[in-house]
Amino acid sequence: MRRSVKFRISFLALAIISYVLGFNTLPDTLLTDIDELKLAAVAGLYFVILPIFYWLWIIKAGQQKAWKLLLIFSLSGLMARLSFPAEIASYFEFIMWFRYPIIAILLVIELYLMVSIVKGLWQARSLKGDPRVHIVEKYQDEDDKKRSLALVLASEPASWYYAIPWFTRNHVESDHSIALLSGKPWAWLLMLIATIASATVVYLLLAQWSELVAIIISSIIAYGVIFITANYRVSRHYSVYIQQDKLVINNSMWGFLAIDINDIAEVEVGEWHKQTQDSELLSVGRGNSANLQLKFSQPQTYFGALGQLPEQIEELKLVVSDPQGLAAELELLRSEDVELSNIEVAKAG
Repeated sequence: MRRSVKFRISFLALAIISYVLGFNTLPDTLLTDIDELKLAAVAGLYFVILPIFYWLWIIKAGQQKAWKLLLIFSLSGLMARLSFPAEIASYFEFIMWFRYPIIAILLVIELYLMVSIVKGLWQARSLKGDPRVHIVEKYQDEDDKKRSLALVLASEPASWYYAIPWFTRNHVESDHSIALLSGKPWAWLLMLIATIASATVVYLLLAQWSELVAIIISSIIAYGVIFITANYRVSRHYSVYIQQDKLVINNSMWGFLAIDINDIAEVEVGEWHKQTQDSELLSVGRGNSANLQLKFSQPQTYFGALGQLPEQIEELKLVVSDPQGLAAELELLRSEDVELSNIEVAKAG
């Protein structure tokens, strides 16, 4: 697990612990000096400690935008409004009022982005292959927010595309695959059983309270069968392939990377033990060591968590079934691209 991912998990645990402490230790009203000390400690935890760790662990380590620091301040303000003693919590009432215009502005922005992205998906409906590849190509010059939202929306048609074999009948063939746990039939079967069992349990628990709510929530959970099946098929059959001038890498359905062949500066076959390598380097595939390394002439964007966590990488290590074969194929394509570029330069001269 890379250091940035560990930091995200650590901050999530820290935030949950902090807010739980605030709700369970603060009194309803301030009566004693001890109550005031408790309030000061929790306020420092909410508005000093958490923002500092958010800056270090999320923004700096994850290379996120600095404006996202407002998210933790607004969340802490909301928690303060709900957990602080009544005479102090009233000062945070403005957050409850500001939320309406903020929500309205965000909805307008999101609606605009969704309309433009859905329009782009509709225009790409006749194109063959993974919809996410076309979306990345279409929005490659846009900001991270728009590309991330575009990939999230594209993940839905991509799930149906990979879940139903008939849709992938014209998919680009690949003789190579990445060693992924999600590509094992038994892992797919276990996740399928767990999803159906979860939907059944949720329905039985909620049916006594509201049958309509039980049907809605259990149906949403059961709908995960589509994503789980797509996750299995893309991991087993389409984890790495070459489409036109792009090398496409699927770290199951959760991680996605489309690399221009021209941007691959170096392809190397070898053995790199994961325990000894830099924990910040992205490595895709199960196993104690990677067997293929790619270095890029310019940073590439790896879209993690269905596109919600984009990050820039300059090299990538893979655990593939046939590293020699994939390396030879990439070298051949790179040499062809160099020859074509030389011909174009000569014609221009």
